Amino acid sequence: MSYQTLIVEKKNGYVIVKLNRPHEMNAISKEMRKELYDVFAELETDAEARAIILTGGEYVFSAGMDIKEMNSMPDAEGDEFLKSMMKYLKKIYSLKKPVIAAVGGIALGGGFNLVTICDLVIASETAIFCHPELKFGFNPFFYPLSQIVGITKAKEIVMLGEPIGANEALKIGLANKVAPPEKFMEVAEKMAQTLAKRSPRAFEELKNLCSIVPRMDKMAAMDIESSICALLFARDERKEQMKEVLSKDKSKQK
Repeated sequence: MSYQTLIVEKKNGYVIVKLNRPHEMNAISKEMRKELYDVFAELETDAEARAIILTGGEYVFSAGMDIKEMNSMPDAEGDEFLKSMMKYLKKIYSLKKPVIAAVGGIALGGGFNLVTICDLVIASETAIFCHPELKFGFNPFFYPLSQIVGITKAKEIVMLGEPIGANEALKIGLANKVAPPEKFMEVAEKMAQTLAKRSPRAFEELKNLCSIVPRMDKMAAMDIESSICALLFARDERKEQMKEVLSKDKSKQK
């Protein structure tokens, strides 16, 4: 896989996708929007890619949409711009595999949107999250953020547009872990290594449950979770994995 605005690095069981427009602070251009969709579409069908890390590197995650490009965009291209943006966001948001955002430095606007559609977030102590879109006269995406931090807090974040540091992000549930700048990628990779060992089918079903269960009443939620559990329980893979775990436990006891 070769890209102009991304660096894709395959590891053992997982893949690192790095935004690569350093001189533009990883601003999301038309080309990057297309490449983000293309790479995640490719990785979705890659059996060796069982977990994915999305990062911008140590100093900046993404400054958001490319303002210079947007400023020169003819009104007639507005629909195409929005469609291309929704295309890659929906692809990542609905991916069947776990996606980890490893955030170093700023994640603004469209960059912040990228963070909120990932499953897990590892933040460097230097990370700063912010939705400044109202200053430019348009709205930030509200739904993914509200699902993470709740409606009231999400309203505060998108309406005020104030920056959120790494420790505050951890406190409100926006980040799962915070690590020093020199360690946050190591933490993200260890997490990816752990996730890559899990059953891909079980992960797919779990991600589906995470999406639909919060919108159901409690009895219906319990019923559907039980049904999925029964489906996975009947698979040969479950038996093989249990044997493997028991075998490892026996080895430790010797």
